[in-house]
Amino acid sequence: MRTVLTIAGSDSSGGAGIQADLKTFAAFGVYGTSAITAITAQSTVGITDASVLSADLVTAQIEAVAGDIEVHATKIGMLATSAIVEAVAAAIEELDLPLVVVDPVMVSKSGARLLDDDGVRTMCTELVPRAFIVTPNLPEAEVLSGTTIASPGDAREAARRIHDIGGASVIITGGHGTGHEIVDLLFDGRAFSECRTPRIETRNTHGTGCTFASAIAACLALGMSPEEAAARAQQYVAGAIRHALAIGHGHGPLDHFWQTRRT
Repeated sequence: MRTVLTIAGSDSSGGAGIQADLKTFAAFGVYGTSAITAITAQSTVGITDASVLSADLVTAQIEAVAGDIEVHATKIGMLATSAIVEAVAAAIEELDLPLVVVDPVMVSKSGARLLDDDGVRTMCTELVPRAFIVTPNLPEAEVLSGTTIASPGDAREAARRIHDIGGASVIITGGHGTGHEIVDLLFDGRAFSECRTPRIETRNTHGTGCTFASAIAACLALGMSPEEAAARAQQYVAGAIRHALAIGHGHGPLDHFWQTRRT
């Protein structure tokens, strides 16, 4: 059994964060383990409260898992503070955590800030250089690259700048873009490639970034290349959005098990 470790925050509504990650791992047939960085009081409407765990406790969770269970890929989501970013980067180095996928979570869909300014700087200096793949959306890519993205050419320049931070492959997801297609841009340091899928008009998109990055990690754990993982993850997320669940009063969650329910 292939295993994936997710290091992220908890979403009490079950649509994003640790909960979305574990559902995604299960959908791909890999075993999910977790280290929680923060607990949020969250619904489909937004986040009403949050409590950040200590960096030492985050480290202890990672060590407990990695010391007992072989980890084949690692997915990182909400880290909340610079101290946790540093702790996670150190754990990656000391425990030799493999195939690290960094989803640079900074702001929730409802607009709540999920990483402080010091954390963003530490992410760029300590975490991104240790990543195998980084999966920012367009706003996150602007922050990491320090450039405005208003065109496909801008996106390519941003991907180059993010790659220059560390050497990771970069996938800039296109869900925040415009037009009839979502274009996910992959840069591996040598060449660009694109994955395209029709845009689905729905407000039920809670947890898409978490789910995409988790799908990438699951695919890597199963032995796929970054290119194969990007295409498969986009296909999976598009289906999960297409079958999204219209529950709650805000942005409803994806159906992570749409492939199972379809049969």
